Amino acid sequence: MATNPLKSLAGQTVVYGMGTIIPRLLNYMLVPFYTRVLSEEHYGQMTELYAYVAFFLVLLTYGMETAFFRFAQKTDTNKVFNAALSAILTTSAVFVVLLFFIYEPVADLIQYTGNPEYIVFVGLIVTLDAVTAIPFALLRKQNKARRFATIRILNVSLNIGLNVIFIVLIPEWAMKFATDVFGHNSSLLLWVFVANLIASLLSLVLLWPQLKRFSFCWDTSLIKPMLSYALPVLVVGLAGMVNEVIDKILLKYLLPDRETAMAQLGIYGANYKLGVLMTLFIQMFRFAAEPFFFAEAEKKDSPELFARVTNYFIISGLLIFLGVTLFMDVFQHFIGPEFRSGLNIVPVVLIANLFYGVFFNLSVWYKLTDRTKNGAVIALIGASVTLFANILLIPVMGYTGAAWAHLACYSIMMLISYLWGRKIYPVPYQVKRFVLYLSLALLLYFISEFLRPEKLLIRLSFNGLLFVVFVLLAVVFEYKGFRDSARIS
Repeated sequence: MATNPLKSLAGQTVVYGMGTIIPRLLNYMLVPFYTRVLSEEHYGQMTELYAYVAFFLVLLTYGMETAFFRFAQKTDTNKVFNAALSAILTTSAVFVVLLFFIYEPVADLIQYTGNPEYIVFVGLIVTLDAVTAIPFALLRKQNKARRFATIRILNVSLNIGLNVIFIVLIPEWAMKFATDVFGHNSSLLLWVFVANLIASLLSLVLLWPQLKRFSFCWDTSLIKPMLSYALPVLVVGLAGMVNEVIDKILLKYLLPDRETAMAQLGIYGANYKLGVLMTLFIQMFRFAAEPFFFAEAEKKDSPELFARVTNYFIISGLLIFLGVTLFMDVFQHFIGPEFRSGLNIVPVVLIANLFYGVFFNLSVWYKLTDRTKNGAVIALIGASVTLFANILLIPVMGYTGAAWAHLACYSIMMLISYLWGRKIYPVPYQVKRFVLYLSLALLLYFISEFLRPEKLLIRLSFNGLLFVVFVLLAVVFEYKGFRDSARIS
């Protein structure tokens, strides 16, 4: 009996979810913790510095994960693993040496003159995460999803435990140590970075079974074509990080009220986390889907299969959108009361992240045809839209403008990728059905907002009914597709 590829993908997505969404959700549980023990200003600093972490992690891995998957399909996996990790270890070593020479000027440049130690810790976190990227990719290539999940969960569990120890159980000692060693400007925020660094070290240790097979090998005949393939992916990644995090970096420079800028950044960052539930799903899906797309690409019916995958992805994403927005009365308690003035950005961020997920599905055309440079062009267009929209909207709308900039960017990237991709790698996407599902979800959301019963219990019951309406209509519309998929098995 043939294996149903959709069931296989769903199964892998669930298992990778154990290593992606569960750790992210555990990390997400730190949001109510941080927004109750840290001030808006300190949370704003954390939001900004982790934006730099995300940006530099892409820079230090420079597309080698995707290159590893691509070349491991054509060449000996061990050889590709050695080449990829050798390249990343070399560049990471250069980065660390450079970091210790320039961390103080960098701190001055981004207005952290009183806390240059933050730059050092953030730089070391990025380095460790970059070094472990290829071993994690090897686990994915070997379909060792459970081990992948276990390491991720242990990493986050240790991180959470250390946060509780340093910030809740021994805050006086932690604060005294920080100020004694790094000066009076230091704060408990330092221990957020210390906990993260220790957890990253744990991941490195737990990846030893993969690392012990490594042999440093600077094979130019392999590394050169891998870099040629990876560098456009790097451009895509950097542009993607511009789209994802540049607002957290620009906000303090563009907000009209500079005195409260970091506090507003903290409010924006906390509420953005509510919208990140969509990103968690996308990340979980991406870990399973990237190897899946490459594995299924040569099969005759792969375009139809990819179209069905995208359809089910969209339905799942809209269920997350409705689940969060219709039950915002519940989800708002994940952030402290002082941060809830920014709840209005959550629906916008959710739809923006959904469009990013659709773009990821559509991007299969340039990855499978080795046209990564085309993907880089789309990403650069998106980054340009992001920068322009942020510069235009933030001074006028505050952090709400940053949320709308995300939506503008991912809408344009999704549209360009669809129009361009159907000329090169045609996939029969059901565009009309996507529009139908999106319109239905937005209609139900606006009905909820317009009617909005006063009593909480009645409101939640009514919104629950609206959620069930969407589920039932989606099942009716997709019944034939579900039935056909079942027949494949």
